[in-house]
Amino acid sequence: MTVRIADGAGALDVARGERAFVIGIERTGPGNGRSSEAKLDEAVGLAQAIGIDVVAQRTVRLRAPKPATLIGKGQIDEIAEEAKEREAGLLIVDAPLTPVQQKSLEEQVGTKVIDRTSLILEIFGERAATSEGRLQVELAHLDYQAGRLVRSWTHLERQRGGFGFLGGPGETQIEADRRLIRDRMARIRRELEQVKRTRSLHRGRRQRAPWPVIALVGYTNAGKSTLFNRMTGGDVLAENMLFATLDPTMRDVKLPGFDKAILSDTVGFVSDLPTQLIAAFRATLEEVASADLLVHVRDMAHPDREAQREDVDEVLAQLGVGPEDEGAPPRIEAWNKVDLLAPQDREALQAEAARREDVVPISALTGFGLDVLSQRISNQLQSGNVVHSIQLPASDGEKLAWLHARGDVIGQDMRDGDLHLQVRLSPENWARFQSL
Repeated sequence: MTVRIADGAGALDVARGERAFVIGIERTGPGNGRSSEAKLDEAVGLAQAIGIDVVAQRTVRLRAPKPATLIGKGQIDEIAEEAKEREAGLLIVDAPLTPVQQKSLEEQVGTKVIDRTSLILEIFGERAATSEGRLQVELAHLDYQAGRLVRSWTHLERQRGGFGFLGGPGETQIEADRRLIRDRMARIRRELEQVKRTRSLHRGRRQRAPWPVIALVGYTNAGKSTLFNRMTGGDVLAENMLFATLDPTMRDVKLPGFDKAILSDTVGFVSDLPTQLIAAFRATLEEVASADLLVHVRDMAHPDREAQREDVDEVLAQLGVGPEDEGAPPRIEAWNKVDLLAPQDREALQAEAARREDVVPISALTGFGLDVLSQRISNQLQSGNVVHSIQLPASDGEKLAWLHARGDVIGQDMRDGDLHLQVRLSPENWARFQSL
């Protein structure tokens, strides 16, 4: 199988099993709280997620980026020598590269070169399963390529724009290609706008229904899909792989005090997520903004768990549902993978969680803590509920069934031929009941 990786100079043919050298970039200076080892491991995992054979990996310290090559000449020579020794035909740089830097590295290392953005875009392109997902990825690819077209046409001397020294090689062809890309992007945006309208209609119907929506969010590979399957009995792909889930999935779930709720599994986030992807997937991620509750699933066995939390908060803030955003859904943290911790670390984590109302330690793999998580979700969803005294004719079975399905009937008795009930209802369901 061949993977098509867009690099701005046309598509590169990168076959599954291609030998690759992955380099991480360690920037010196303050404000870098993420460990270089974990960052490099993540970059290797991204490459392996699309079947690339990583034969060498190293972290390069960077004091100041070089405009032409990003990294220094001595570092490039060492990488080129090791790539040749390992027979690596692809260099993956875990950082964004300009077209000039990419071209220069290719010439000096002697391999094809792609950057972190290209790699993530390719993973999304391979994993998108729905027509909407494929459109979103194509839009992101085109947006990324549009600014890099100049690389494609440096060899074209036959077309020249302007007069004398004005213009440049291939200018006409570049403009033609840019126009084609702009036209295609406009068509995709129109199609996605229709998808957005359809999603809005679906959300409107769900909001008129009495069922709350809970969205799982978190860093990629934190265990969201495993938790989703555990809670719903679903069969969403759940593997130890970055970006195993791209297209959002919704299933019914039973919670204490709720006849029915909707659980949504969403795409995982990652550090330095390309801005093109955030923009392209905005229609999908709006499902997060419309949820009644967010469950932030965290991998507590990961060495960079705090940096990952910050990355998730940053993406959510870009969607307008960050911790500081007014009107954002409430949030619970599911501290996942506690089964992978050493006993003393697990005890310390559980002691910290016990002091907080918004945290539940769990293992989605073993099922540990899921009953507590379900109860905590239910409590949060009912936090604004009020107990109402309701009187119904004994013959009104339809309204009685509605109250049992949508509320928490905490008491009822028969007096003078009528039913007198004490029912805990959300403000939304109380309004719906009054309109019946």
